[in-house]
Amino acid sequence: MNYSILLDVVGLEQKHLDSGLLPNIAKITENGEAAKLEPTFPAVTSTVQASILSGKYPREHGIIANGLYDRNTYSVSFWEQSSSLVQAQRIWDTIKYKNSKKTAVLFWQNTMYANSDIVVTPRPIHLDDKMVMWCYSKPVGYYEKLKEKLGEFNLASYWGPLASSKSSEWIANAAEYTLESERPNFLFIYVPHADYSAQRFGKQAVQVRDDLKKADEIVGKLAQKATDLGIRDEMQFVIISEYAFNDVNGAVPLNLVLRDAGLLSIRTIQEKEYLDFEYSKAFAMVDHQVAHIYIKDGYEGETRKTLEATSGVDRILDGAGKKELGIDHERSGELIAISARDKWFSYYWWHDESRAPDFARKVDIHRKPGYDPVELFIDQKTKSIPLEASLVKGSHGRPPDLQTEEGLAFYASSRKHGITSDSGSARCVDIMRFLVDAQ
Repeated sequence: MNYSILLDVVGLEQKHLDSGLLPNIAKITENGEAAKLEPTFPAVTSTVQASILSGKYPREHGIIANGLYDRNTYSVSFWEQSSSLVQAQRIWDTIKYKNSKKTAVLFWQNTMYANSDIVVTPRPIHLDDKMVMWCYSKPVGYYEKLKEKLGEFNLASYWGPLASSKSSEWIANAAEYTLESERPNFLFIYVPHADYSAQRFGKQAVQVRDDLKKADEIVGKLAQKATDLGIRDEMQFVIISEYAFNDVNGAVPLNLVLRDAGLLSIRTIQEKEYLDFEYSKAFAMVDHQVAHIYIKDGYEGETRKTLEATSGVDRILDGAGKKELGIDHERSGELIAISARDKWFSYYWWHDESRAPDFARKVDIHRKPGYDPVELFIDQKTKSIPLEASLVKGSHGRPPDLQTEEGLAFYASSRKHGITSDSGSARCVDIMRFLVDAQ
């Protein structure tokens, strides 16, 4: 096949295909295959994307969550985009050595400076008085071409209270333009918008169904574009999702739990409380239903005992548990906590909301030492992000379970690759291999 398109459609599950909800995706699978997909652990965006694109587990590629903790600088950073953070070759690196095929990647994580011919990823510029909507692109000026053709990419539609399908529509239009003007042999497209409705309303909500139908329309338009360009017969479509959602009804504030146990320290600055990484004996870098617990020497036993006594914590991974799930990498926490299926972990550490840092009430994905899905909501009275973890109705991240089928994502291809196991599921780490072999 001369052309391959890989679409990452967040929130898709096998049951959605079986329900007749997705006619365009179903048509693509008529002569191909579809199956449940086993994501790597944790089942969060950056980790699973790195696994799909490298064919490796987190123990090898090092993307242990959507965030990273630097033990040398005592700092947590979420959603860092540098390609070099991924410590394994990804598909565009492998292809460079194998042949001269052209690759394009739109809005996947950790792709800034990637060894792909075409890259587009959000990179807003923060000035003293405003934020400039901008996307990093390669070649230089490619985003400006897209902006001239499609208008500016609105970051507010990509994340925050105004996040919507408009983000996916812009990305899909950019994909069609790229397919027509650049004709890449490999095109990787991120379709994120169903993620927002699943977190806001829960996985069974009508809003999720409507967003998946919109995603199916995007797939149909791309297939039609390939037909119009006369390359459909030379193209394979691969459609995946990263994870399946769990409905949740509350959050566990792990850092507050650790604080109350005397393990987490805070500093008060201008009457606001900030997490003190230097003097904390243990703290949690939370990410949906998973938390990496970073612990000073000598406090692992006390920390584990505290977590084990915490309602809403389902499982704790130590060295053996991390090895079993393929996340025994030096970036991982000394322990990893997994929430109960109907809970998620918030990063909160304060008792009094008036003492919360100013960034807590803002869409501020880089300064919060944990993922904050409450940024999808807004307090209409204050025009700020509320501090109400109970608003969140859907989450993910726990290990997939082949018996209960919890957490199993989605895989479909217009060609048969035979990667499904006897259990009827496929592993996300096997996708890269057949994409490379298909060329």
